[in-house]
Amino acid sequence: MLRRTLTALVLVAIGLPGIIYGGVFYFVLMTIFLVGGAWEYARMYRAIQYEPHQILTVGGVLAIAIARVFFVESAMPLFVGLILLAMTVHLIAFERGRDQAALDFCVTVAGIVYIGWLGSYLLDLRNLDQGVWWLMLILPMVWAGDTGAYSIGAVYGRHKMSPRLSPKKSWEGYFAGVFTSVLVGAFFAYAFSSLGPQPLNGLIDPIQGALLGLLIGAVAPLGDLGESMLKRQSGLKDSSNIFPGHGGFLDRIDSWIWGAAIGYFIIQLFIL
Repeated sequence: MLRRTLTALVLVAIGLPGIIYGGVFYFVLMTIFLVGGAWEYARMYRAIQYEPHQILTVGGVLAIAIARVFFVESAMPLFVGLILLAMTVHLIAFERGRDQAALDFCVTVAGIVYIGWLGSYLLDLRNLDQGVWWLMLILPMVWAGDTGAYSIGAVYGRHKMSPRLSPKKSWEGYFAGVFTSVLVGAFFAYAFSSLGPQPLNGLIDPIQGALLGLLIGAVAPLGDLGESMLKRQSGLKDSSNIFPGHGGFLDRIDSWIWGAAIGYFIIQLFIL
């Protein structure tokens, strides 16, 4: 627990300035997580004899992140081109004798789509008007949900939520996580709209913040379970061990991806 806490404090010390200052600092920081997650993803599948194209998967995630921030109009053509290139690479592999090339293609594309395209909403969210505050609203909901679920589930968890994917997760922990996400959503919406400089004044109220927290708290854990599915199939406990007590890049951003993508569209469609 001490190692986990110290690692979390270091990540906050590095990540919080990146979120606040944004720009190239935030882009580099978040892209490191996305690219690192893509490398871990390819490694997972190679551990069970699949052969996703590692350079294309990792390079594709990097290219999408760059395009989504600096070349927005080129992002979709690039995305389509990467899928077509993946098909080309893997059909050549099949012709050269790789019988599982079709499945390799599916794994490569899934990595590009999930980590690259969906993961880049972590960048898009920060680039919204008042993006630093929207990011500081959404990510704490995800973190609060994780913390509430872990803390309550470890002590009071009795009913397993997903025995095959994540045996330690319980329904008690899940509902505690949803509750803490609601509280954090309501509090931060109030703080950002009513206290100090009021950066989100008139854009979101505590009730809306609570409802957003309810949605994020309810669905973001699926990102964690989804990554557990990848790890279970690969026979790995963590995506890597780069963060002591916290696993790897993908272990850190699994729920962030869901929270950022859902939060971005809710903000765009119903708030801004």
